[in-house]
Amino acid sequence: MSIFQIKQKKSGAVLWTGAADDEQTALDAMAREAGYRDFSAIPDTLRADGIEAAKLDLIS
Repeated sequence: MSIFQIKQKKSGAVLWTGAADDEQTALDAMAREAGYRDFSAIPDTLRADGIEAAKLDLIS
């Protein structure tokens, strides 16, 4: 499992940070925490500015 950070591209606002197996799982987890079934259920108007998921490479 990896740590992902999801940001809104236009504003740079961090929408979610957490553990997930892959990018799609991270997007779905972010959407569920926001009250949606999964990422595809988020209205297009909220995704219009773009959302990017980045895998954070943390070294302990």
